[in-house]
Amino acid sequence: MTQSHSHFHPDIAVAADLYAQRPPWDIDRPQPAFVALAEAGAIRGRVLDIGCGTGEHALLAAALGLDATGIDLADNALDSARRKAADRGLTARFSYREALALTEWDESFDTVLDCGLFHIFDANDRAAYVAGLWSVIRPGGRYFMLGFSDRQPGTGGPHRLTRDEITAAFAQEWRVDSIEAATIEITTDPEGIRAWLVAVTKPEPAQQ
Repeated sequence: MTQSHSHFHPDIAVAADLYAQRPPWDIDRPQPAFVALAEAGAIRGRVLDIGCGTGEHALLAAALGLDATGIDLADNALDSARRKAADRGLTARFSYREALALTEWDESFDTVLDCGLFHIFDANDRAAYVAGLWSVIRPGGRYFMLGFSDRQPGTGGPHRLTRDEITAAFAQEWRVDSIEAATIEITTDPEGIRAWLVAVTKPEPAQQ
Protein backbone atom coordinates (compact mmCIF):
# COMPACT_ATOMS: atom_id res chain seq x y z
CA MET A 1 0.00 0.00 0.00
CA THR A 2 1.23 3.52 -0.53
CA GLN A 3 0.87 4.28 3.15
CA SER A 4 2.69 2.68 6.01
CA HIS A 5 1.21 0.23 8.46
CA SER A 6 2.78 2.29 11.24
CA HIS A 7 3.88 5.73 10.08
CA PHE A 8 2.56 7.49 13.12
CA HIS A 9 4.54 5.59 15.71
CA PRO A 10 5.84 7.44 18.79
CA ASP A 11 9.38 6.64 17.63
CA ILE A 12 9.75 8.88 14.58
CA ALA A 13 12.77 6.91 13.38
CA VAL A 14 10.46 3.95 12.79
CA ALA A 15 8.56 5.92 10.15
CA ALA A 16 11.69 6.73 8.18
CA ASP A 17 12.97 3.17 8.50
CA LEU A 18 9.83 1.91 6.79
CA TYR A 19 11.03 3.57 3.60
CA ALA A 20 14.75 2.83 3.92
CA GLN A 21 13.94 0.12 1.37
CA ARG A 22 10.83 0.00 -0.76
CA PRO A 23 8.03 -1.47 1.38
CA PRO A 24 5.54 -3.89 -0.19
CA TRP A 25 2.62 -1.46 -0.07
CA ASP A 26 4.53 1.14 -2.11
CA ILE A 27 3.34 -0.02 -5.54
CA ASP A 28 4.19 3.19 -7.48
CA ARG A 29 0.57 3.75 -8.45
CA PRO A 30 -2.68 4.47 -6.63
CA GLN A 31 -4.66 1.59 -5.16
CA PRO A 32 -7.36 0.44 -7.62
CA ALA A 33 -10.08 0.99 -5.00
CA PHE A 34 -9.18 4.69 -4.84
CA VAL A 35 -8.83 4.95 -8.62
CA ALA A 36 -12.41 3.66 -8.87
CA LEU A 37 -13.53 6.35 -6.41
CA ALA A 38 -11.81 8.99 -8.54
CA GLU A 39 -13.45 7.68 -11.71
CA ALA A 40 -16.84 7.79 -9.97
CA GLY A 41 -16.30 11.44 -9.03
CA ALA A 42 -16.24 10.70 -5.30
CA ILE A 43 -12.86 12.41 -4.75
CA ARG A 44 -13.57 16.13 -4.90
CA GLY A 45 -12.73 19.56 -3.50
CA ARG A 46 -9.74 19.94 -1.21
CA VAL A 47 -8.18 16.53 -0.67
CA LEU A 48 -6.06 15.27 2.24
CA ASP A 49 -4.09 12.02 2.00
CA ILE A 50 -3.25 10.97 5.59
CA GLY A 51 -0.20 8.75 5.96
CA CYS A 52 0.54 9.52 2.34
CA GLY A 53 3.84 7.65 2.07
CA THR A 54 5.30 8.38 -1.36
CA GLY A 55 2.20 10.31 -2.32
CA GLU A 56 0.31 8.28 -4.91
CA HIS A 57 -3.18 9.17 -3.67
CA ALA A 58 -2.48 12.86 -3.22
CA LEU A 59 -1.05 12.81 -6.74
CA LEU A 60 -4.15 10.99 -7.98
CA ALA A 61 -6.17 13.93 -6.66
CA ALA A 62 -3.74 16.45 -8.12
CA ALA A 63 -4.04 14.79 -11.53
CA LEU A 64 -7.78 15.46 -11.31
CA GLY A 65 -6.99 19.16 -10.94
CA LEU A 66 -7.85 19.14 -7.23
CA ASP A 67 -6.11 20.90 -4.35
CA ALA A 68 -4.14 18.03 -2.81
CA THR A 69 -2.16 17.67 0.43
CA GLY A 70 -0.36 14.63 1.80
CA ILE A 71 0.94 14.22 5.35
CA ASP A 72 3.28 11.66 6.87
CA LEU A 73 6.06 11.29 9.43
CA ALA A 74 8.54 9.63 7.07
CA ASP A 75 10.72 12.41 5.65
CA ASN A 76 12.26 10.11 3.05
CA ALA A 77 8.80 9.11 1.79
CA LEU A 78 7.74 12.77 1.64
CA ASP A 79 10.88 13.59 -0.35
CA SER A 80 9.99 10.82 -2.79
CA ALA A 81 6.44 12.18 -3.08
CA ARG A 82 7.76 15.64 -3.91
CA ARG A 83 10.06 14.19 -6.58
CA LYS A 84 7.15 12.30 -8.12
CA ALA A 85 5.06 15.48 -8.23
CA ALA A 86 7.87 17.34 -9.99
CA ASP A 87 8.53 14.49 -12.41
CA ARG A 88 4.83 14.27 -13.31
CA GLY A 89 4.28 18.02 -13.54
CA LEU A 90 1.70 17.92 -10.74
CA THR A 91 1.10 20.36 -7.90
CA ALA A 92 0.56 18.91 -4.43
CA ARG A 93 1.74 19.77 -0.93
CA PHE A 94 3.52 17.19 1.20
CA SER A 95 3.97 17.98 4.88
CA TYR A 96 5.46 16.37 7.95
CA ARG A 97 2.50 16.10 10.32
CA GLU A 98 1.19 13.77 13.02
CA ALA A 99 -2.10 12.04 12.23
CA LEU A 100 -3.14 11.98 15.88
CA ALA A 101 -2.80 15.76 16.19
CA LEU A 102 -5.20 16.88 13.46
CA THR A 103 -7.24 18.88 15.98
CA GLU A 104 -4.26 21.25 16.24
CA TRP A 105 -4.35 21.98 12.52
CA ASP A 106 -6.25 24.96 11.14
CA GLU A 107 -7.13 23.38 7.78
CA SER A 108 -10.29 21.87 6.33
CA PHE A 109 -10.88 19.39 3.52
CA ASP A 110 -13.73 18.01 1.45
CA THR A 111 -12.22 14.55 0.96
CA VAL A 112 -9.83 12.63 3.21
CA LEU A 113 -8.09 9.47 1.99
CA ASP A 114 -6.49 6.86 4.25
CA CYS A 115 -4.78 3.77 2.90
CA GLY A 116 -3.34 1.52 5.58
CA LEU A 117 -3.30 3.90 8.54
CA PHE A 118 -6.55 3.44 10.47
CA HIS A 119 -5.85 -0.21 11.19
CA ILE A 120 -2.63 0.53 13.13
CA PHE A 121 -4.44 2.37 15.93
CA ASP A 122 -5.66 0.84 19.17
CA ALA A 123 -9.06 1.86 20.53
CA ASN A 124 -7.79 4.98 22.33
CA ASP A 125 -5.74 6.24 19.40
CA ARG A 126 -8.62 5.42 17.08
CA ALA A 127 -10.88 7.76 19.06
CA ALA A 128 -8.28 10.54 18.90
CA TYR A 129 -7.82 9.99 15.18
CA VAL A 130 -11.56 10.11 14.46
CA ALA A 131 -11.86 13.31 16.53
CA GLY A 132 -9.10 14.78 14.39
CA LEU A 133 -10.90 13.75 11.23
CA TRP A 134 -14.00 15.55 12.46
CA SER A 135 -11.98 18.73 12.95
CA VAL A 136 -10.48 18.76 9.44
CA ILE A 137 -13.40 17.48 7.33
CA ARG A 138 -15.92 20.07 6.23
CA PRO A 139 -19.63 19.42 6.77
CA GLY A 140 -20.75 17.24 3.89
CA GLY A 141 -17.17 16.05 3.38
CA ARG A 142 -16.18 12.40 3.19
CA TYR A 143 -13.53 10.05 4.55
CA PHE A 144 -12.47 7.03 2.50
CA MET A 145 -10.38 4.33 4.17
CA LEU A 146 -8.71 1.16 2.96
CA GLY A 147 -7.77 -0.99 5.93
CA PHE A 148 -6.69 -4.54 6.74
CA SER A 149 -9.73 -6.81 7.00
CA ASP A 150 -10.53 -9.68 9.34
CA ARG A 151 -11.17 -11.60 6.11
CA GLN A 152 -7.39 -11.77 5.60
CA PRO A 153 -6.06 -15.23 6.55
CA GLY A 154 -3.28 -15.69 9.07
CA THR A 155 -2.17 -13.62 12.04
CA GLY A 156 0.86 -11.67 10.79
CA GLY A 157 0.89 -8.00 9.91
CA PRO A 158 -1.29 -5.24 11.33
CA HIS A 159 -4.55 -5.56 13.21
CA ARG A 160 -7.42 -6.97 11.17
CA LEU A 161 -10.41 -4.67 11.35
CA THR A 162 -13.93 -5.96 11.83
CA ARG A 163 -17.04 -4.25 10.54
CA ASP A 164 -18.15 -3.71 14.13
CA GLU A 165 -14.91 -1.92 15.04
CA ILE A 166 -15.25 0.41 12.08
CA THR A 167 -18.91 1.12 12.77
CA ALA A 168 -18.21 1.74 16.47
CA ALA A 169 -15.41 4.20 15.69
CA PHE A 170 -17.81 6.38 13.69
CA ALA A 171 -20.93 5.83 15.79
CA GLN A 172 -21.08 9.41 17.09
CA GLU A 173 -22.40 12.01 14.64
CA TRP A 174 -20.87 10.46 11.51
CA ARG A 175 -22.79 8.65 8.79
CA VAL A 176 -21.21 5.38 7.66
CA ASP A 177 -22.18 5.14 4.00
CA SER A 178 -20.61 1.80 3.13
CA ILE A 179 -18.16 -0.87 4.25
CA GLU A 180 -17.23 -3.02 1.25
CA ALA A 181 -14.83 -5.88 0.67
CA ALA A 182 -11.78 -4.69 -1.27
CA THR A 183 -8.13 -5.50 -1.92
CA ILE A 184 -4.92 -3.64 -1.10
CA GLU A 185 -2.38 -4.40 -3.80
CA ILE A 186 1.19 -5.11 -2.68
CA THR A 187 4.40 -5.94 -4.51
CA THR A 188 5.01 -9.24 -2.70
CA ASP A 189 1.74 -11.09 -3.37
CA PRO A 190 -0.22 -10.93 -6.65
CA GLU A 191 -3.44 -11.64 -4.74
CA GLY A 192 -2.90 -8.62 -2.49
CA ILE A 193 -4.35 -8.17 0.98
CA ARG A 194 -8.02 -8.46 1.86
CA ALA A 195 -9.29 -5.11 3.02
CA TRP A 196 -12.33 -3.03 3.81
CA LEU A 197 -13.11 0.03 1.72
CA VAL A 198 -15.00 2.36 4.02
CA ALA A 199 -16.92 5.53 3.09
CA VAL A 200 -18.00 7.88 5.87
CA THR A 201 -19.66 11.31 5.65
CA LYS A 202 -19.57 14.19 8.11
CA PRO A 203 -23.21 15.31 7.97
CA GLU A 204 -24.30 18.85 7.27
CA PRO A 205 -25.66 20.68 10.32
CA ALA A 206 -29.34 20.03 10.89
CA GLN A 207 -31.57 22.75 9.50
CA GLN A 208 -33.28 24.84 12.16
